[in-house]
Amino acid sequence: MSLFQQSEAGVLPRLSPVRLDAQSLLLTLLLAFIAFLVVTPLFLLLLNSFQVGKPGGAVVFGLEGWRQAFTSLGIVDSIYNSFSLAITRQIIATIVGIFLAWLLARTDIPMKRGLEFMFWLCFFLPALPVTLGWILLLDPKYGLLNQLLAKLPFIQTAPFDIYSYWGIVWVHLATTGVSLKVMLLTPAFRNLDASLEESSRVAGAGSIRTLLRIIVPVMMPVLLVTAVLGLIRSLEAFEIELVLGVPIGLHVFSTKIHSFVTHEPPQFPAATALGTFFLVILLAMVALQRLYLGQRSFVTVTGRSFSTRPISLGRWRYPVFAVVLLIALSITLLPTAFLLLGTFMKLFGFFNIANPFTLNNWKDVLSDPILLRSLKNTLVLGFSSAGLGIVVSSLIAYVIVKSRFKARAVLDFLSWLPWSIPGILLGMALLWTFLLIHKIVPIYGTMGALVMAMAISGLPVCVQVMKSFLMQLGDELEEASMVAGASWLTTYRRIILPLLLPCVIVVGLLEFISAARNISTVVLLATGQTRPLSLLMLDFAAGAELERATVVAMIIVAIVVVAALSARSLGGQFSIRG
Repeated sequence: MSLFQQSEAGVLPRLSPVRLDAQSLLLTLLLAFIAFLVVTPLFLLLLNSFQVGKPGGAVVFGLEGWRQAFTSLGIVDSIYNSFSLAITRQIIATIVGIFLAWLLARTDIPMKRGLEFMFWLCFFLPALPVTLGWILLLDPKYGLLNQLLAKLPFIQTAPFDIYSYWGIVWVHLATTGVSLKVMLLTPAFRNLDASLEESSRVAGAGSIRTLLRIIVPVMMPVLLVTAVLGLIRSLEAFEIELVLGVPIGLHVFSTKIHSFVTHEPPQFPAATALGTFFLVILLAMVALQRLYLGQRSFVTVTGRSFSTRPISLGRWRYPVFAVVLLIALSITLLPTAFLLLGTFMKLFGFFNIANPFTLNNWKDVLSDPILLRSLKNTLVLGFSSAGLGIVVSSLIAYVIVKSRFKARAVLDFLSWLPWSIPGILLGMALLWTFLLIHKIVPIYGTMGALVMAMAISGLPVCVQVMKSFLMQLGDELEEASMVAGASWLTTYRRIILPLLLPCVIVVGLLEFISAARNISTVVLLATGQTRPLSLLMLDFAAGAELERATVVAMIIVAIVVVAALSARSLGGQFSIRG
């Protein structure tokens, strides 16, 4: 059962609710706590877009921030670039993702599970390290692929330029663009009622015609969900545009917000005004998507079991397999291998100098106390946000699935809402929240601020995974426990949590991976003392110290890959398929 099948209230048949002994007050407090974590930052983001007074001074409201934001140099181009890049790569990723997911789920292509895992792994690879690997290949001056092609007699200039509009599109497609589609669509294709395809084949339609004329229209609600989620993830993009776009003057809204905040002095009103503008647009998109889906049924893609033979590709089986394998290797192994190669280069990207390779990059970085502090911060951030995410998401999922709490639909929506907020906006909203409560709870500038941000950012996925598992649990054990006189809290602690243990481990690993690779959510919240490896890597890359950046990037990739392999291995025990 896939993520988006579980996220829409009222679409799936509910389990028989379990009566809870706990007072409604406790559940109301949980709802209020989640609302405070999710809604308060957004309200403060909106409010402070009209606050034009100096930080720490008197509160003065006005429209100066909005005027400054929308009259700043290049703002129109930034807005256009944001949507143009996002829509372009979503169109390409959707078309490619549909065919790849269909091949993996419905045909007899060899090594389907292995290929699916490679796309799954690609999604978790940090974007910036992968970008550095592609720079080594496609830089217009020293990219290895460009240098090899330049030796051909009919090529006069470098055919590829990573520092361009289409270079940015390509890197996004090679990181999360295609892999996200494959992750979300493959389970949906796998659970689709096979009788539709069988009827189409009986009527004489071929496999491709069946896919385009029958399957795609039936899957349109699912495709819309993935399109909206993908568009939101595209609009939050930050590090790729910062590294590849800013050097050529191509800004998007996230890099524009970053420039406002890092300006001397910081232009917070303009940054919050621009952030609020984009947030309103994104929330409108989410509302329209949910309204559209609420009028349609998911009956054709639910968990009903239909046995059918995989569609035979005939003589095309191995050529198609070779193409899919080439795509999978190109977006996972190829950039990672060149990233590793870059860690040993004396001068990043220059293969033609004398003795281009060295071990000094590793020696310098590993002996740097800044690296050790950032590594410690990353591990603390990862484990802490995983622990907090497990506790909060399991409680929320339990209340949504198993309780009769009247406001559980509101709780479900609030738990899903952070998915619709780009990381740079969530970080800015939390920045204002932490500044507001700093005198009462001095959390700003501490590791606790980053932990809170990552826990909120990971809440949607963690809750949906927990809901998926809880929906598979019968009510008999809980009913027996309560008949024996146990409270719902005791039942949850003694009965539910032990059963949830495999799911809890995977949720923790997913939260850890997200914390280890995230940049956009924490970039405005971290300080020099709380900076994790991801921001240290960004600092090196932005400061043209690409040799050091690749070493830090390779360490992050190693951490993420180990965690992703663990999550995939454990996830297979209870049908979490990416």
